[in-house]
Amino acid sequence: MKRGDKGRPAGAPKWRPWRLVGGLRVRLVVAFVLVALISAVTATALAYRDARNAVLQRTQNSAVDDFRERVTTVAADFDVPPDQRSLAQFAQKVSQGIGTGDRIVVAHYQNLVAVSDALADTDSRITPELRTAVQTEDGARFQRVMWQGRPYLIVGMPVRYSDGDLRTSDLEVYAIADLQAEHEDTAALLDSVRAGIVPVVLLAAVLALLAAGTVLRPVRKLGRATRELAAGDLGSRVAVKGHDELADLARTFNETADALQASDAELRDQEAKARRFVADVSHELRTPLTAMTMVATVLEEDADQLPPDAARAARTVGAETARLARLVEDLMEISRFDAKVVRLNTAETDLADTVRASLALRGWTDRVRTHLQEDVRAVVDRRRIDVIVANLVGNALRHGAPPVTVTLGTAAATDGTGAEWVTLEVADHGPGLPPGARERVFDRFYKADAARTRGAADDSGQGSGLGTAIALENARLHGGTIDVGDAADAAGGPGWARRGAVFTLRLPLLRTGEDTE
Repeated sequence: MKRGDKGRPAGAPKWRPWRLVGGLRVRLVVAFVLVALISAVTATALAYRDARNAVLQRTQNSAVDDFRERVTTVAADFDVPPDQRSLAQFAQKVSQGIGTGDRIVVAHYQNLVAVSDALADTDSRITPELRTAVQTEDGARFQRVMWQGRPYLIVGMPVRYSDGDLRTSDLEVYAIADLQAEHEDTAALLDSVRAGIVPVVLLAAVLALLAAGTVLRPVRKLGRATRELAAGDLGSRVAVKGHDELADLARTFNETADALQASDAELRDQEAKARRFVADVSHELRTPLTAMTMVATVLEEDADQLPPDAARAARTVGAETARLARLVEDLMEISRFDAKVVRLNTAETDLADTVRASLALRGWTDRVRTHLQEDVRAVVDRRRIDVIVANLVGNALRHGAPPVTVTLGTAAATDGTGAEWVTLEVADHGPGLPPGARERVFDRFYKADAARTRGAADDSGQGSGLGTAIALENARLHGGTIDVGDAADAAGGPGWARRGAVFTLRLPLLRTGEDTE
C-alpha cells in the first residue's frame, strides 16, 4: 500500500486536531459556553473585588472615625503622666464607646501597657510598622492583619495636647476590631455569585443549541440537496428564506443547479441528436455499401486479369469497402445499444463449440491456440457470444503478437455466494497495454495502436475502435463483464517471461430453467 507523509496511507484524509472538537453544532455550543463562562467568571471576580473593598472601606472608615472621636473625648479628662491603674481605666473607657462587636483597646505610655481585655493577646497583632507610623506621624493610622486565620483591623493614633502648640504626651492608643463578620459577608456574596454561574452557563448552552439549530438547519438542507445533486437528481433545490449569507448561499446553489440542469438537458439533447444522426447515416449507408461490396467483390475476383496497378487498386477498394461495411455494422450495433432495443435470444449452448465455430468461421483456427474446457454449457445468446469472441480475438491478432491463446473454463464467484462463472480469457504475447490504456480501452473509437506493435500476420487493416465497446455491451447484456490487464500481472507479476494483454470475459453460469433476467 502506498504511504503518504509520515506513514499516512495514500488518499487518507490528513489528521487535523480540530476534528476532535466535533461538528459545527458542538463547536458553536462550546464557543457559547466558553464566552458565557469567561464573562461570568470575570463579572464575579470584579463584583467580589468591588463588594469586598466597599464593605471593608465602610467598616474601616467607621472604625477610624469612631476611634478618633472616642480617644479625643476620653483623653480630655486624662492626666499625664498616668500610672498603671489610670492607664487601664483609660483603655476601658475608650473601648466602651467605639461601636459594637469585639473591640479591644490597647494603651501604651512609655513602658506602661494597658489592655481593655486582660485575657487578649495583642502584642502579635500590633505590628512594629504600625507602631512606628503612629509614633512618627500625626492622625490615626490603620492596618489589616491576619491572626490565627482571622482578619483584624488595627487602628492606632497618638494622644497630643495643645497649649498653643501641639505636643506629644507619649501616649499611644490602639483599637483591634475583628473583621470576621465582614469576611463572612463577602464570602457569602462570592458564593451566591458563583452559584449564579451555573444557570448562566446552562442558559448559554440552551441559547447555543437554539442558535446552532437556526444556523445548521439550512446548512443540513443545503448539504442534503448537494448530495442529491451529486447523485444525479438535477431537480434538487433549496428553499431560500431571509436575506442573510445562508440565504445568499442557497440562492447561489439554486442558480448553479439551474445552470447544471440546463447544460445537462442541452448535452442530452445533443447526444440524442448525435445518436440519431449516427443511426440514420449508418442506415442510409447500408444500401449503397451493399452495392459497392458486390462490385468490389467482382473486381477482386477479376483482379488477376487486370494490369498490376488496376489489380492493386481493385484489391484496395475491396479491402476498404469491407472495412467501411464493418464500421457501418458496428455503428448500427452501437446505436441499437444506445436506444436500448437490444434483446437476447437465449438458448442452452455448448460454449466450447461456440468458440471453435467462431474461430473457424473467420479462418483463425491455425493462428490461435485454444484451451477449452469441454461440456461447459450455459444459457446465452450464441450470436452475441460469437461477436464477443470475434472482437476480442480480432483485437489480439491486430494489435498483439503471436501466439494468441483462448482459454475457456469455470470459476467460483469471489463474493461468497457459491455461484459459478464462465471465464473466457484471450491473451496475446505483444508489448501489452500502454500506460493509461486500461481505463480507456473500452471507450468508443479509442485506439492504442501507437504503443502496440501489430502482428506480422495481420493483414486485416485497422479496426474501428468499437470492437471492445461492443463486446463489453454484449457481456453486460448477459449479466457479465470484461476485465483487462497485462499477462505479466495475471500470471506471475512484473518480470515474468510471458508478456502481452489479457482480456477476460466473465459470465454467470446459467443453466436451463434458471432465471435469465
